[in-house]
Amino acid sequence: MSPEAVTTLAQQAMWTMFLVSAPILGVALVVGLLISLVQAATQLNEMTLSFVPKAIAIGLSLVFAGPWMLHVLMDFTTRLITSIPQLLQS
Repeated sequence: MSPEAVTTLAQQAMWTMFLVSAPILGVALVVGLLISLVQAATQLNEMTLSFVPKAIAIGLSLVFAGPWMLHVLMDFTTRLITSIPQLLQS
């Protein structure tokens, strides 16, 4: 395997990882920010108040974005497996 092939493969893997994790991390970020604002405004610092809504929002984002995330991972895996002969030749 050439260094260029390894670099390209690593770049594609990192991009796929970013695409798959972005919806979950984005939802967690937005919900956490909103809960922090509410806690700062009400001076209510309960740990479960920040954990439960974030867990529910992440679960809902997995339900809605899960099929798309699985499709992205399956496409990457399919491309990776089909490119094995070309990777071994170079």
